[in-house]
Amino acid sequence: MFKKIVVIGPESTGKSTLCEQLAQHYNTRWCPEYAREYLLKKGKKYDYDSLLTIAKGQVDLEEKYIHMASQQPSNNHQLLFIDTDMYVMKVWCEFVFSECHQYILDQIAQRKYDLYLLCNTDLPWVKDELREYPDLKTRQKLFYIYKELLIHQSAPWVEIGGDYDERLQKAIISVDDLLKN
Repeated sequence: MFKKIVVIGPESTGKSTLCEQLAQHYNTRWCPEYAREYLLKKGKKYDYDSLLTIAKGQVDLEEKYIHMASQQPSNNHQLLFIDTDMYVMKVWCEFVFSECHQYILDQIAQRKYDLYLLCNTDLPWVKDELREYPDLKTRQKLFYIYKELLIHQSAPWVEIGGDYDERLQKAIISVDDLLKN
């Protein structure tokens, strides 16, 4: 059975690093965040309509990686780790623009995942040309928005915190538990 594990949380919480580490540990692929690619090409400025383009790009990229991971003969566990999903797009839209595209809401209803790993804000913020919220208070506010979303949806989820090694170990335990069930 093919399993999709999504890693979400505020910026600079180690999502991409964790996805990459987990994919390496389980000898599978991970789907990167499309927004990073988009904003690096188009520039840091974005508007409400840009977020719809990014959301569609994320879904397309995820579908591509689902196909690649399912075809990978060495993927014994049939896993794909996904950096960001439509919950992230919903939070981004609503946090910045106080509204959300219907496409994103429809995708949230349609797309199903097996496990969410919610990265906490206890890592130091790392400056990056695309990051917008260096202050811990804003990042914590976003964390609790994500947590509230996960509490009210049906897929299992685990809060991931600590240093990079502690995060990886907790994530591995969570994925192994998912694989046992």
